[in-house]
Amino acid sequence: MEALLPIIVQAIAGIIGGEAVGAAIQKAATGHVARIIGGVIGGVGGGAALAGMAGDGGALGGLLGDAIGGLAGGGVLTAIIGAVMGATKKA
Repeated sequence: MEALLPIIVQAIAGIIGGEAVGAAIQKAATGHVARIIGGVIGGVGGGAALAGMAGDGGALGGLLGDAIGGLAGGGVLTAIIGAVMGATKKA
């Protein structure tokens, strides 16, 4: 369970970040399911990347780092998905 908790925090934070970006950018041509999937994947990836950079200690270690990395990663990946999907609908 100890190894699963950071992944759960990253995924939930990624969903929140993806939904926030989707709500802020109305032009992003993403559906609700695409924002959730992009948020989860980006959240876990962003959280893992930040955890790898921060190491075991520091201010961004632990669950706070997982949450911040998840928010950022989920938001960034959802914005990229929205931009790609918006560009393909124009073509």
